[in-house]
Amino acid sequence: MADLDALRLRWTRALEGARADGAAPETAPDPVPYADNLLARWQEPQRRYHTLAHLTAVLDHVDVLEKYAADPDVVRLAAWFHDAVYLPERSENEERSARLAERALPEAGVPEAKTAEVARLVRLTVTHDPADDDRDGQVLCDADLAILAAPPSAYAAYTAAVREEYHFVPSDAFRAGRAAILRQLLNLPRLFRTPYGQAEWEATARWNLASELEILSLPQDPAP
Repeated sequence: MADLDALRLRWTRALEGARADGAAPETAPDPVPYADNLLARWQEPQRRYHTLAHLTAVLDHVDVLEKYAADPDVVRLAAWFHDAVYLPERSENEERSARLAERALPEAGVPEAKTAEVARLVRLTVTHDPADDDRDGQVLCDADLAILAAPPSAYAAYTAAVREEYHFVPSDAFRAGRAAILRQLLNLPRLFRTPYGQAEWEATARWNLASELEILSLPQDPAP
């Protein structure tokens, strides 16, 4: 189980860091209701992989990579919002999550420029393709994709959870779609953009992706 109090504290620290030049502490809204709204979203019943465990993992990976970020607290806020709206059958989740950030963060006391950066980062998770000079984008995308470099048992649990989220997709269609995504990822020159990600995660992630693709390519047993 996720530690909700610990997550509330992490949200509060990131929010206060991002609004340091915005609303004065005595006039800024209480961070906790904003945290609770997001925590409720991350616990919605349709989620199997995009859960509080994923949010916590992304925040943990941002902590590992924070020295590469231009504004680590903005990246942390983007991590909170990046899958805040998540319906597996919908294709505009990132856009709706970015718009949620654009509504909530100014009200919470975050300056306009930092709000815009959070929303930009959330939208970037559609492609996970940050520019070479986009330090914050590189950190968020690497943190979000770090699951690809998980140990085999954790990677297997991740793939099973993704399949559960897409339970409404027929098996053949899911396998074909998932295989296409894996091939697209394997064809990228680099999965990870930060020096740490390239050194510590790239090789393992490629092994995991290739192994999953091989499994998906095996013939299916006929239904009884």
